[in-house]
Amino acid sequence: MVPERSISVMVIDDSAAVRAQVGAILERAGGIEVVASAQDPVAAARLLRRVTPDVITLDIEMPKMDGLTFLKKLMAAHPLPVVMVSSHTQRGAEATVKALQLGAFGVVAKPQEGGLRESAAFAEALVAEVRGAARCRVARLKPPAAPARRLQPVARCGPQPGGGACRVVVIGSSTGGTEALRALLTRLPEACPPIAIAQHMPPGYTASFARNLDAACALTVKEAEEGDRLRPGLALIAPGGGHMEIVGPPGAPKVHCFEGPHERNYRPSVDRLFHSAARVLGARCVALLLSGMGDDGAAGMAALRAAGAATLGQDEASSVVYGMARAAALRGAVERELPLERLPHALLQLAARPAMA
Repeated sequence: MVPERSISVMVIDDSAAVRAQVGAILERAGGIEVVASAQDPVAAARLLRRVTPDVITLDIEMPKMDGLTFLKKLMAAHPLPVVMVSSHTQRGAEATVKALQLGAFGVVAKPQEGGLRESAAFAEALVAEVRGAARCRVARLKPPAAPARRLQPVARCGPQPGGGACRVVVIGSSTGGTEALRALLTRLPEACPPIAIAQHMPPGYTASFARNLDAACALTVKEAEEGDRLRPGLALIAPGGGHMEIVGPPGAPKVHCFEGPHERNYRPSVDRLFHSAARVLGARCVALLLSGMGDDGAAGMAALRAAGAATLGQDEASSVVYGMARAAALRGAVERELPLERLPHALLQLAARPAMA
């Protein structure tokens, strides 16, 4: 039996101690080999002419060139799976959101106290992210499509026959999804349907992301908390590093937030959210997959369509990465694919339609 090839990794960090500790953690885990390390992106660029690692771990704040600038150049010219190793601070959280927009596979926060090797949680998260990234197919990122005109708010969700409520909207997104969510949510009116979102993001960063969206939107956007009720005018974002499911009776749905194991390398898992929506809401739901790598959400969207829910996907032309929506479309789970600028109106129209109980 031929032994499985080790995952090759390049470590980029301006601290020699951090490079050594990250390398030791990865090689101690087994099946991972650090083939190169660099103290800054300029040195890393030279090394990449001679070696092509399976995964790169990348710091954000470094001399000569910061990690975000390097990531943008790398993903445009020679895309490779990148795991950001970031300081867990407010400034670091904002930079991390930007890194995910630029195509990073995932982020691991450096522990605030003690060394990296002394933190079991850091070591476990780092190894899991590197192994997940090695299985990811990375495409060259396209810049988000610029709308031809300024986006304007669309019509509010109309009343239901018999006074019923709008359907619940569930959304899944990953790479490129943060900007797609901003473009989508800023066009929705305050009186919009309840929304539950699973965006691939590590722990400690979704609160900052939600606050930034909330400041730009007419509706309320917040990081979900256990037991939050899904109500009109509110968008709940699954906490990074955890799962979110919909529970309760269809007429009064709430969210259940929990850690749980990774679901095929994802946490939060779009499939978890979508499968729960299929069980609890069935046809009383509208599902949307936005830009993102991989196929998370495809199986869940298939379950939703089978349950009678309306299903939408962001089209290839307007997606930064056309992966998740494509995987769902190949399963026959997507009823319609639309460009990003047409999705807000389509969501409101579908959510306002009466659903069979």
